[in-house]
Amino acid sequence: MSQLRPALFAVALTMAIATPAQAAAGPAITIENGRTQPVFSYTDAIREHVYVESTVDSDLDGALDKVRVDIIRPKESGPGLKVPVIIDESPYYDNSGRGNEGERKVYDAAGNVAKFPLFYDNYFVPRGYAVLNVDMLGTTRSDGCPDIGGKADVLGGKAVIDWLNGRANAVKADGTPAVADWTTGKSAMIGKSYDGTLANAVAATGVEGLKTIVPISAISSWYKYQRSNGVIYNYDYASWLANYVDTDPEDKCRQVRDKMDAEDADDTGNYNAFWAERDYIDGLLGDVSKVKASVFVVHTVNDLNVKPDNFSAWWKALADRNVPRKIWVGQTQHVDPFDFDGRRDLWVDTLHRWFDHWLHGVRNGITQEPRADVEIGPAQWITQRDWPAPFALKASLRPASDGSLGLRPAARNSTATFTDVAMSETDMVADVGTANTGRVAFTTGALPLDLRLSGTPTADLRVKLDKPTANLTALLVDFGEATRVDWRRNQGITTLTEEDCQGESTAADDACYRKVVTNVATRPLEIVARGWIDVQNRDSLSQAKPLPTGTYGTVKWLTLPQDYTFRKGHRIGLVLAGTDSTYSDETGTGAKVTVDLSKSSVSVPFVLGTPLADVPKDTARFRGPEKLDLPAPENEFTFF
Repeated sequence: MSQLRPALFAVALTMAIATPAQAAAGPAITIENGRTQPVFSYTDAIREHVYVESTVDSDLDGALDKVRVDIIRPKESGPGLKVPVIIDESPYYDNSGRGNEGERKVYDAAGNVAKFPLFYDNYFVPRGYAVLNVDMLGTTRSDGCPDIGGKADVLGGKAVIDWLNGRANAVKADGTPAVADWTTGKSAMIGKSYDGTLANAVAATGVEGLKTIVPISAISSWYKYQRSNGVIYNYDYASWLANYVDTDPEDKCRQVRDKMDAEDADDTGNYNAFWAERDYIDGLLGDVSKVKASVFVVHTVNDLNVKPDNFSAWWKALADRNVPRKIWVGQTQHVDPFDFDGRRDLWVDTLHRWFDHWLHGVRNGITQEPRADVEIGPAQWITQRDWPAPFALKASLRPASDGSLGLRPAARNSTATFTDVAMSETDMVADVGTANTGRVAFTTGALPLDLRLSGTPTADLRVKLDKPTANLTALLVDFGEATRVDWRRNQGITTLTEEDCQGESTAADDACYRKVVTNVATRPLEIVARGWIDVQNRDSLSQAKPLPTGTYGTVKWLTLPQDYTFRKGHRIGLVLAGTDSTYSDETGTGAKVTVDLSKSSVSVPFVLGTPLADVPKDTARFRGPEKLDLPAPENEFTFF
């Protein structure tokens, strides 16, 4: 009997100190094996919606815009059981939908969401989270006009975090006040593409209560999304996208769209106040120095929609400030990690542990694990301490007048010339051993070993022009037959009919999604890295400075980042050309470009362990494959 008394006393003490709400609530947050457990009913969860008052009037109607917030949370949540929040703010809930299967919100008779897109609600609500699907201002059931990365986009999302922490007001559908007395205020933002961009943007304001973000294929600078060093990808894109995501009558926000067209500097390609407002690394509304949230970045090196310099620049800025962070780097195109071949369960579990750590305070060791997961081949992944690969060393590859590419500078006064015309990448890399007035090409001999590129190459050219400016393209190419990820076809994945399930379901909202596999293709070459610059922006993105005709000048710029292995026996190629019509709507200047080969190079970061003491040189000129019928990347400028 004496042995039972301490145990009985402990039970009695626990019951005595528990609040009445806690004692009657039923399930409580439960943690096993470093993970919250699914102890709350998804079927019985509370589904509701509120309208949060923002600090902006984006539609100029004289009233502050209200943000529609759809909420699902455990039935037991309230003052006695406060839960953290996972937010997916999106402009796409009533147009393109979310996820690989294009899910939209489905509403019940009371106007509450009966079907929340994606798996976050099905999986995390039973584990003690609230999930909020937020309609970005100007979209779906929110007020206002979308301004594509600007003030309305940023401050609308921030207002939701403020409301969750008692700093902003909200009302229910009947106009009565809505108070978030059921939450701890600890919040996460997650999402792919525009959704993840909003997470970056809100984090850059430094808002209190936002503990972590998971930006997937997300923008960190809208200038980088629509420009590369002065080269315009496509014209008046911001207004087009604003009109696409806004399903209200066109006239409602026409004034806002016209203002964007007038301010976007499409006539010059320069960086100005319009783009500074939409820059989350060093911008007007926020910047990386204000970020208080941890960041779990996911991006792919072949995403030529939201190009990968958006993640690499953001990642470096976070690292420079020691922001807690994690990263997954894939090889498909614009794809969510939920649809990375063979990694769905791992993704869900990793995300679960990440949220548990930052929102529930679970000590599960996730921040002590290797920071980076990197895909190095079709569905082949490694983990490493960081990204780019630590200890990668840059090797300067130098072009020569005989068409070779090696480590030694070309002979003095040797040059190569081409004309800045609009040319597709397919034409740029075809028959590289044959003269072409629109490009020049250089190749190594067959490599004696595998070489892994990890990071961002740098093109460093000395050029002169016969006109004030020209667009320049630098392509780093792998010449050699191989089976690679076919990111050009269906974003790099094929969707199967078989499903698997992540979380709990109701009749209206199931947790099951179709599986995918990686697309592969065997081809004789791959364009590995690409980069573009307008010569007049060589010194400044905001002020054009034409190069005096007939005078040499240095033009140095970063290509897009990559993580790629050149295989033994393959050749590395460098192609220099004018306007890249595959990714730019510009027409080319017609300028004759003369390259001083003796003072030009491309610097490539190779991973330590693949030393490059010399590059073999062919005795005969490598001609390369004939023109390939490469499909254009799908949804090239479509931001979903």
